[in-house]
Amino acid sequence: MSISNEKLKAFQFLPEMYRDSYFPNFLVDKIKAILIELCQRIESNNPQSSSDLLVLTHAATERINALQEEFEDNDSDLETAAREDMAESFEFIIRSYGFFDVDIEDVIAPREW
Repeated sequence: MSISNEKLKAFQFLPEMYRDSYFPNFLVDKIKAILIELCQRIESNNPQSSSDLLVLTHAATERINALQEEFEDNDSDLETAAREDMAESFEFIIRSYGFFDVDIEDVIAPREW
């Protein structure tokens, strides 16, 4: 399934992480895939409330958390630049689906990065 939201079709996920050689592209690709899958889940589940949305965003956040060790194994870390880039991508996603009243800190609440 592809993304049908036009804003997200044109969106460049994680641009800062891709530009910074500190973050291995193959690992950034894994985070991008999680974010794209989040978009697909939002489109297929059509959450009607913030709490429904947070179930989806929290699951994606936890999947990103699981990549931390792999980043460390590749002499990298999900540090400040990564956190900001990922948070911006999460925020763009939820706003693109019309969730304007949800705080980004709630969206990524289970983060360990």
